[in-house]
Amino acid sequence: MHLDTCLAQIGNNKQDVTGAISTPIYHSTTYRHPRLGESTGFDYTRTKNPTRQTLEDAIATLECGVRGFAYGSGMAAIAGVLGLFGQGDHLLVSHDLYGGTYRLLEQILPRQGITTTFVNTEDLTEVAAARQENTRAIFIETPTNPTMRITDLREVIGWAKGYGLITIVDNTFMTPYLQRPLTLGADVVVHSATKYLGGHNDVLAGVAVAREEELAERIYFLQNSIGATLGPQDAWLLMRGMKTLALRMERHQQNAQVLAEWLDGHPLVKKVYYPGLAAHQGREVHISQAEGYGGMLSFELVSERLVEPLLRHLDLIAFAESLGGVESLITYPARQTHFDVPEEIRNSLGVTDSLLRLSVGIEHDRDLIEDLARAFEASEREIAEQEGELV
Repeated sequence: MHLDTCLAQIGNNKQDVTGAISTPIYHSTTYRHPRLGESTGFDYTRTKNPTRQTLEDAIATLECGVRGFAYGSGMAAIAGVLGLFGQGDHLLVSHDLYGGTYRLLEQILPRQGITTTFVNTEDLTEVAAARQENTRAIFIETPTNPTMRITDLREVIGWAKGYGLITIVDNTFMTPYLQRPLTLGADVVVHSATKYLGGHNDVLAGVAVAREEELAERIYFLQNSIGATLGPQDAWLLMRGMKTLALRMERHQQNAQVLAEWLDGHPLVKKVYYPGLAAHQGREVHISQAEGYGGMLSFELVSERLVEPLLRHLDLIAFAESLGGVESLITYPARQTHFDVPEEIRNSLGVTDSLLRLSVGIEHDRDLIEDLARAFEASEREIAEQEGELV
């Protein structure tokens, strides 16, 4: 079936006894055994829950994997997968990635004896040069958060397989509707399901999907042993959000394209990062491995002084962390999502103090442009008045 149909049908035809269309929320933490030595398939909800199982089966199908896993947050999903590694292991990681992942890799995993080298995964020569004898995996974001750098997944995955490395791809920005890394040979895909999969800024969740059964068993052992699983109520909310993912992603990227082109022509904008723009670095590679450009973009202002007034003068677009919801959100990465990344490194990656990240919602694009235009005009006027006072 088409992905649109798979999404709309999540949880349907699963309840043979009642015929319920919407998957029930099973709050029970334990399940009665028919007799000694027999099980219904459900024993204890940390190990397996019927509502969570429906969600995990759905995300596995959507990402073309053998098994899915649902966690209490996106970071829990990433930490759960990185639990595959231990003392003495080394990881290669995209150097421009979400600040929370950077924090995990730099401040927590070293305590477990795991080291990381951050590399430009756009450049296979640099990736290959950074490999060590104890390298066990490569972790990739593409497009990256927030400067939308593109990694050639086929190229890097092919290289990694030659050395027996596990390839992990954070697919949060694209979702399985637009990009399916497992079909390109990646071993594991992770998502902050809080974002586009949930889509309504009302559920905190993470998911992971494994391509092959052996690795899936290892991830399941960790998920069950650590217990960072998603509760049934949140699993149901996530499934409800996922049913409209196809419709939402089409509107997200339609609006993002319009806003990216508008911002690209604005005199107060120095640079726009969006794969849908013809000049975006890596655009052709992105087109070869994805079916759209997504709803995320970033833009650099001509002056850091514009940041504060612009954020203050926006009315429709909310200044808030997170992304992927139906409402448009704008974020200041240097002070929010990427604050834990050292300033020197942030600047070298383009995450400067004048960069803003925009999660484009599903509102009418004209209203979004008018909101930005008013904020730009008010900010420019305010700065001009301040400069006049100083003179």
